[in-house]
Order: sequence, then structure tokens, then C-alpha cells
Amino acid sequence: MGDSENLLPILITTIKESKGMERSQKLKKLAQIPGVYIPSLYQPIYDKNGKLIEVKPIASEIPKFVTKQTWQGNTLSHSTVITPDAAWPNIHMIEVVRSCPELCRFCLASYLNLPFRNSSLNEGLIPALEKGFAITKRIGLLGASISQHPEFADLIDWLNQDRFDDMRLSMSSVRATTVNLKMTRLLSKRNCKSITIAIESGSEKVRKLVNKKLSEEEIFDAAKYAKEGGLSGLKLYGMVGLPEEQQEDIEATSDLLIRLKRKNPGIRLTLGVSTFVPKAQTPFQWFGVRKEAKTRLQSLAKQLKPNGIDLRPESYGWSVIQALISRSDRRLAEVILTVQGSQNSLGEWKKAYKLIQEKRTKSNSNEQLPLWEDIVHNEWDQNNILPWMHLQDPLSYNQLIKHKENAFKH
Repeated sequence: MGDSENLLPILITTIKESKGMERSQKLKKLAQIPGVYIPSLYQPIYDKNGKLIEVKPIASEIPKFVTKQTWQGNTLSHSTVITPDAAWPNIHMIEVVRSCPELCRFCLASYLNLPFRNSSLNEGLIPALEKGFAITKRIGLLGASISQHPEFADLIDWLNQDRFDDMRLSMSSVRATTVNLKMTRLLSKRNCKSITIAIESGSEKVRKLVNKKLSEEEIFDAAKYAKEGGLSGLKLYGMVGLPEEQQEDIEATSDLLIRLKRKNPGIRLTLGVSTFVPKAQTPFQWFGVRKEAKTRLQSLAKQLKPNGIDLRPESYGWSVIQALISRSDRRLAEVILTVQGSQNSLGEWKKAYKLIQEKRTKSNSNEQLPLWEDIVHNEWDQNNILPWMHLQDPLSYNQLIKHKENAFKH
């Protein structure tokens, strides 16, 4: 659990030292390493209704909690293999930052990777860029919010050298408030056609709820700089089905996109939109998937497509499957095995879930599957024991509750 920079050296050393031991002894030895989680050494306890009441180690020498490991060095990761068969072919990927300082309350990338860290410009980024550029002309800068790197302006200046004129540069999502003309001109110069920002919603109410510190004016400025810098497209990320969201908030998103389009004729606007899926170890982990999200995705399509805005919605059904996996525990394993080889549709998952549920009921198993509705759609009580509470993150359970409560202080 956590960063491999810390874990891999001691993990490899311990495996070497364990040579000749029985498997059970090896696992117990590995479990002593902070950050190494051996699920078989932890026993979940359920009540007669299948509700989780405890997860405890099976022996006294096994740590009660597993603590995530955090790398604090001044370099982060970059590609070691460049291949046309990768998901992003022939691109040298460089991690600019890890986590995000904004802490949007639904965001796994920020909460799971705390604290926010960055790779040193001179010791990490420039050597990685030089190494990658010697192999391929396609460079990708990665991170949840790369433009919040403290030396990002210097990185832009360094990439502006003439020797990189044949580079094709791409960036993952950048914070809208940091988009400026210097950035967009460089991207255009480096054969990039668009820039991506996450707005989450066109509704200021919803943005405040999720802790998205972003004004409408800053969104319009980002679009203006994209166009003036010579980019042909602006991609935006949004979400539907967030807690307390109403239909009027969906209308606000449509209205914002339409006004952006009218204000910036000639630039291609794309909205990638997904349904809110609760993630473990985030302040919104207690909320379920809202069924209204399905019709709200349809509503956005109806309003945006006739206005020339490219809408790319994630399947509502796939979001439900994600939520099932995200909120379940090890009891779901048999369901996953049952789905294997099927069409991987929502219908197939429901069918498999029902099949295993009935099978366990007939056998009087004490590991009954919870109701589908409770796992996927219901809001959970904060007093519930969660399947991952023995896995410790940088923020405590009580701190996550406080972050959640802050969202609803109107």
C-alpha cells in the first residue's frame, strides 16, 4: 500500500531472506513490513445479517493496522519502457506531481496519494525529459494537477527551447485557474491541439459542495487563453449525480457550456461527463450512486449536442458496476469469477450477484452478500464498519467525516 519507491527495496530484500521458508511463514514475515497487506492474514467478522462488524488479524504477531507508505524524495516516476503496444503508444510519460492540494471531496487521486508532492525540476523532471526525448518525440506530463507544480513556469520556459520544436507534448488535466497564454502557446507550438480542465459542474453551488475552488470567470479565462494560444480544442471534465445536485444544476452546466461556445467561436468544446461513483478513503465514500444520474446524462446530451458541443458521457451502467466494486468487500470475489467470460454488462453483473446471493442463502453461509441496493445506491451510516478501516491512510476516519461535514455547511 502506498508508494513503491519506499516498499520495493525492503520487499525484495525480505523475499530473498525468506527463501526456503514455508509459504505461511513467508507471508507472516512480509506482513511485518509497514505498507504490505496480506488479506489472508485478516479475518472479517459478520453478524447474522451479513453486516461487517470487524476485521481483525488472525494472529497476535500480525499488525492490527496496515499503514500506507509515502515517498518523500524529490524525484517521481517516469516510463522505463516505450512501445507502440502501450495504451498511449510511443509516449514517454513523466510524473510531475503526486496527489493534488485542492482535495475535491470525491477525488481518489488526491486523497489516496496525500500529501501533495512534486518532482524537482533539475533533479527529476529535466533528466527524465532528456532521457525520454532521446528515445521518442512524444512526451506526456502526468499528475492530478501538474500546473500546480511550484516550478511549473520554469518548466514551461525550459520546454520552449528551439531544440524541442519537433516534440509532441501532451499534458494531463491542468487546473483551470493556472491556464495562461504562455502555457497554451507552448502547447500549440509543441503540436498539442487541446487542453483539458476539470470543472465538475457548471453550478457554483455544486462546485462549492465538492470543494472545487473555481469561479465561472476563471473557466471563461481558460477558454479564452486556449483559443488565443492557438489551440483548436478545450476539453472539460464534469460529473452528474453528486450529493444535493438538482436538475437546475444540470441546466447550469448546459448553460455554461453553451455560453462558452458562443464566447469562443471556432474552438471545439468537448465535455467528458461521468456519474459520481463513491471511492474508499474519500469524504464522499458514504454516498451511493444516484439513480437520477441516468436521466441527467440524457438531459445534457439533449441540450448540448444541438449546440455543437461534443458530449462524451461514461455509461451509467458502467458507473454502477464501478460503485459495486468500489464499495464491496472480499465477498464480491465469487461474483467477479462468475461474471468472467460474460459480456461484462450491468445485466450480467446483476445476474451474477443474484446467483451468488441465492447460493449463499441456501447454504446458510455467514458471509451473505449485502443487498445490491445497499451496496450501490444507499447512503451509509457513518457508524458503519467499512471493509477498508484496517488500512490506514494519511487522514484518519474522523478527519474524513469532518471533510464530509464541511461540504454541507451552507
